[in-house]
Amino acid sequence: MEIIINTYGATLNRDNEGFIITNTDGKQRIPVNNVTSIQICKGAQITSDAVFLAIENEIEIIFTDKSGEPFGRVWSPKYGSISSIRKGQLSFTFSQDAVEWIKSIIMKKIENQQALILTMEINDFKTENLVNKAINRLEDYRNKIKILVGEVVSDIAPTLRGWEGIASNIYFDALNIFLPEEYKFEKRSQRPATDITNAMLNYGYGILYGKIESALIKAGIDPYIGVMHRDDYNRPVLVFDVIELYRIWIDYVVYSILIQHAITDEYYSVRKDGSYWLESLGRRILIQSINDYLEEIVEIGKIKRSRLTHINLYAQDLAQKFKKYC
Repeated sequence: MEIIINTYGATLNRDNEGFIITNTDGKQRIPVNNVTSIQICKGAQITSDAVFLAIENEIEIIFTDKSGEPFGRVWSPKYGSISSIRKGQLSFTFSQDAVEWIKSIIMKKIENQQALILTMEINDFKTENLVNKAINRLEDYRNKIKILVGEVVSDIAPTLRGWEGIASNIYFDALNIFLPEEYKFEKRSQRPATDITNAMLNYGYGILYGKIESALIKAGIDPYIGVMHRDDYNRPVLVFDVIELYRIWIDYVVYSILIQHAITDEYYSVRKDGSYWLESLGRRILIQSINDYLEEIVEIGKIKRSRLTHINLYAQDLAQKFKKYC
């Protein structure tokens, strides 16, 4: 299980071979062998004894900001990357194979977007026409990416980013059709979110960033050596590449919650600058929904595992791929 401390003033401490969570509701003890990771949000506390217990048991600790994105982490030194993976990772980044790899990721992202749009319930001819138009436009960009040519990723990166951005606009415009009126939004907004839908998407992606970064680190990969995303100083840019394969999972969870009219005013707040932020109750529901979804068993590549395990397996396969370029 994952321990998430996101209530202001809550504390995580050690009790022999277990953790103690203390908050306004009282105390709860969790045995250490039941814990896979710990997430500490802003305003919560963790003691050094609890940190040492986590390190001893190879339990990662992730500190997140108010938007859900990882701000820092503590992990066991046993995770460390072997030099052959890192050397191969660098060589791969500047290879022709990296071009095909990043193209395949963006193509898969667009394919996932098409699939999610097609799961929406269509009740009239006008909506059907809009959906078909969006699907066809997305397919056009998928085909353009497929035939895009470059010796190294930097040759195609600007074009690829542009087409990916246009495809995402088409996708979100199509999904917006199916949202209840109170959750519709004009465009994707990241920091800050200008509506509740974008606030939920941003927080969900933040959770997913943390899961993917953890998987890469455990596999021995350096998350700071990216392929298409290379220019963000001191940021885990490889996570920005890999996450494109899995964003659709967050989209599905968020849209499922919104279509059920499950989010009310008490779940979020609006600041003076017009930005939207999830409050404790909203974060709790979204985190639980995402974790439940990631724990579901699904078949990918003829392997049946939880979605979270599939992310870890992908990272392990990627590490083996990098080693071949050492």
